[in-house]
Amino acid sequence: QVQLVESGGGLVQAGGSLRLSCVASGRTSSSYAMGWFRQAPGKEREFVAARTWNGGTTYVDSVKGRFTLSRDSVKNTVYLYMNSLKPEDTAVYYCAAALTRGLPTFINAYNYWGQGTQVTVSS
Repeated sequence: QVQLVESGGGLVQAGGSLRLSCVASGRTSSSYAMGWFRQAPGKEREFVAARTWNGGTTYVDSVKGRFTLSRDSVKNTVYLYMNSLKPEDTAVYYCAAALTRGLPTFINAYNYWGQGTQVTVSS
């Protein structure tokens, strides 16, 4: 089992920045793919970003150039740096781990999930 705990969410004005953290514990492995998803009120959970064990990354088009996913394998932590935030980025953000060396972008590929952290961007 792998436990994931997110932190770093909060309220920020449009144009501001936040850094989300996700700490993994339990049977962690550097070979997992790590991803971030988000879910806005009344909407389905959607993919935001993912990173493979060896550094490959992919992002949803709406966050490209604004969000960056990085990983500290020593600390078993992944970070989502979010810049130039927009009101439409408001959502609960979830960290997830997938037992794959691929770069999955769909929900069902992920085996473990965190509890989520709220990000609210005011206009």
